[in-house]
Amino acid sequence: MRYVWGTGTHVGRVRDGNEDSLFPTDSGASDGPAVLMVADGMGGAVAGEVASRLAVEAASEAAPDDDVSPEDRVTSANRAVIDATTEDPSLAGMGTTMTLVLLNPDGVADFAHVGDSRAYLLRDDELDLITTDHTLVNELIELGRITPEEAEHHPHRHLITRVLGLGPVGVDTFSITLTDGDRLLLCSDGLNTMVSDVTIKNLLAAGEGVEPTAWALIEQANTAGGIDNTTVVVIDVTS
Repeated sequence: MRYVWGTGTHVGRVRDGNEDSLFPTDSGASDGPAVLMVADGMGGAVAGEVASRLAVEAASEAAPDDDVSPEDRVTSANRAVIDATTEDPSLAGMGTTMTLVLLNPDGVADFAHVGDSRAYLLRDDELDLITTDHTLVNELIELGRITPEEAEHHPHRHLITRVLGLGPVGVDTFSITLTDGDRLLLCSDGLNTMVSDVTIKNLLAAGEGVEPTAWALIEQANTAGGIDNTTVVVIDVTS
């Protein structure tokens, strides 16, 4: 398989700093293996920025063709954030999400995911959310306590139930087989909290290249208010 990706990150229109991190930071292409990820830090002051940066550095330290699974990469990221907090108590409480994909030469994409950053798959003009948000409102939806519409206005809609850096954490892992013409999106929640899935789908399906599409998504989030940092990775798959 051939993978071509475009990346982008923006502070938004409200925040003073960018607590998101991504890898790689530049657009590129590969026949695989390739490792790509987004991370959204939290913790106040500069701690969120530190958490996401350390996590991405740790998760990307091993080369893509090393025998390191996506789950092990995320586990290493978790350990790096915890270790930094131990060494510097002023960083206590910092954490980060992470959504990571390993793209293999045979077209299999292996994912590892913690938090409420997301991965989407656009295939045959249908957009599917392929990760699960580790949030309180999502758990309430799955339990049938609230509807997705009620979740949009829930007072605790931003409460994350799983995050790197606060202790042992469960990592969601899964694999999908990609086909020619697929388009993947990794994003921090600064995108999907400001932009509906319908609009995300329309922008992904508009026929633009990966880098223009990445920045079109970011621009849409900022136009809608840009209340958070927005980070995206758009990946095209060809045989």
